[in-house]
Amino acid sequence: MGDVLAGNHAVWEFDSDSVLIRFARGMRTPRLWHALGPRRIPLEALSGANVSAGRRDTVILRAQPRPGADPLMEAAAGQLKDVCDPYRLVLPRDRAADADAFAGILRERLGPDADEPADRFLVDVPPPPLQLKAYDARVGFDGAVVTLQWSRTGATSAKWKAGDQRYPLTSLTGVEWASPDRPGGGHLRFLPRDTTTDARPDHDLAAAVFGVGYGAVHESLPFAAAVLAALRARTPVASVPSSGPSEDDRLRHLTELHGAGLLTDAEYSALRARFTP
Repeated sequence: MGDVLAGNHAVWEFDSDSVLIRFARGMRTPRLWHALGPRRIPLEALSGANVSAGRRDTVILRAQPRPGADPLMEAAAGQLKDVCDPYRLVLPRDRAADADAFAGILRERLGPDADEPADRFLVDVPPPPLQLKAYDARVGFDGAVVTLQWSRTGATSAKWKAGDQRYPLTSLTGVEWASPDRPGGGHLRFLPRDTTTDARPDHDLAAAVFGVGYGAVHESLPFAAAVLAALRARTPVASVPSSGPSEDDRLRHLTELHGAGLLTDAEYSALRARFTP
């Protein structure tokens, strides 16, 4: 086993070609970390690490995941609060030297593509089958099909009249997660192919609305990440041709992936730059 660094609520350990993160259990540990359990982060999924001053005599070690490497962070799309960030380790200030040393070793072990977006997901997420109880629906995912069963008390009349919905992965192009912690609440929206949906989540037949006690981050975000990972597995970024087709074909394919929600704006811009003179 490799170098170990114990923080306030987690332990990070180098293990050959990865960093193993074990989260402590306790009332002060974010519930999202409890739901995720131990996470093995391949070094090829990281782009760097840094140490900064924290609050109340602490320092913060943070590893940076490569864009496109972790479906959890891709689904979160920057909406996670710092305290819930699984790539953030808080330590007492007197451990600053240890944090600096750990970050230095991590940076030394990064691969030559660390600054490039990943061409596929590299970090595992909870496998299906999965269930999520939202305010207006019970959402299920068995690895191939997403189902929404409307709640009699929470769903709008539009959803209730339309009946329960079933979306095979082949009919979806992406997933949109809006954090329940944001003002006004959040939602989980699936993006059907070639179908016009209602912009209002409470009327959209492919969306489930969160509410107080429904769709909490530790429940809804891993669910969204699992669906996103399954979708990306069907249409990986690596499928962009590397030889043979013209640059116009490559750019057209990238645009299709971006429009389908399978590439973030950052990934799209970085990959497009490769094929643009």
